[in-house]
Amino acid sequence: MIAASALPRLAVLALERGSILTAYTEKSDDFARTFVASGTFGFVAGHPSASTQPLYGYFLIPLYWILGRSWEVVGIAQIVLAAATAVLVYFIARLVAPRFALLAAVVSTLNPYLIWHDVHVNREITDQIVLAAIVLVSLLAVRRRSLLLPALLGALSGVAVLGNSRLAAVPVLLAVFVWFFAPGRRILPALIIVVTAVVVVTPWLVRNDVQVGCFAVTTDARALWKANNANTYATLAAGKWIDDVPQPSSFPPTAEDAAATYHSTGRYPPVNECAQMHYFEHLSIKFMEHHPGEKAKLALQATELLWDPRVHETQGRSGKGTWRDTARSIVEPIWAIPVMLLAVAGLFLAADRLFTLLAASLLVYNTLAAMIFAGTTRYRISFDFLLVLLAAAALDRLASSSRYRRSTPSAADSAEN
Repeated sequence: MIAASALPRLAVLALERGSILTAYTEKSDDFARTFVASGTFGFVAGHPSASTQPLYGYFLIPLYWILGRSWEVVGIAQIVLAAATAVLVYFIARLVAPRFALLAAVVSTLNPYLIWHDVHVNREITDQIVLAAIVLVSLLAVRRRSLLLPALLGALSGVAVLGNSRLAAVPVLLAVFVWFFAPGRRILPALIIVVTAVVVVTPWLVRNDVQVGCFAVTTDARALWKANNANTYATLAAGKWIDDVPQPSSFPPTAEDAAATYHSTGRYPPVNECAQMHYFEHLSIKFMEHHPGEKAKLALQATELLWDPRVHETQGRSGKGTWRDTARSIVEPIWAIPVMLLAVAGLFLAADRLFTLLAASLLVYNTLAAMIFAGTTRYRISFDFLLVLLAAAALDRLASSSRYRRSTPSAADSAEN
């Protein structure tokens, strides 16, 4: 299982080593480098920023600080996280599909998209392992009378929010799940989940209030506007991404724009991240209110892009016209289509109905988040292990039924009659 996770990623890391830190890096990389050099969590020393979620940056900082910034350090550290995620998926599968636990872990980690994505500088590598831990602890929390498990679950859900602001309501979802299905249906475990999540997230919110000027997980509301305006649908339909949505020249520079100006001219233009956040949130909400039909089209488009078994190919994609396009259009669907079909079967056949409910709730939540924001393969991959687990649960149920029929044919026939 660990070898199945690590070896393909090591091969991709060796192949991609020249571009790991030079192409399509997540802006958390800039934050981590600035923090190690100056102690400022932002794009430029002396200018704190909250324009991204902090978890992935926090993952990179100790790596850069202790071991230095290199493709070997980043790649190997992320391969370790990928292997650890596979281990967590295995333990979840032991609970919900024991006969196919190893297979589930191997199939999950051999997602072709992940094999390439996991070694590059992308924040989904931390999202995956946190979500897998959340699912495992959730299942344990509804099986055992313990207050430590809800506390751990709340802490993990808070960490998930720090990694991805679209997961902001997940602590509430988990609290409701545990409240309804934990032994004795007690309210205390649910409250513990919410409180511990708030405790984990609050220091980051306070930091942003003190250093940036507002309570927010991220101030990057312009991304929300890019996904919700009159030009978004046509831009995505043309094979572009929301970053390609035309922006009026009157829009003020973002912190990232200001950093680019600083590095080229030595001058840092004034940026009010909080004012921009409120402004773009206002524009996005007004668009949804005044153009509900257009928003409905965007929501449907986002759902299609999220659940398309082919990788969403934008005009500005890396590796355009190379073997990567073949992998996106052919190899990934070969993995995704059987998994998705079996996952649908698992919704009806899985023996562990609590897991089915939890998995379905998280998948629906992610779909709704995409409908509000935007959908693409990248936003689904952190949840794909749930599809594999549902598929494994379907196979486990079918194998159990087949074994029962072979061992007791007369009883099976009587049950049917």
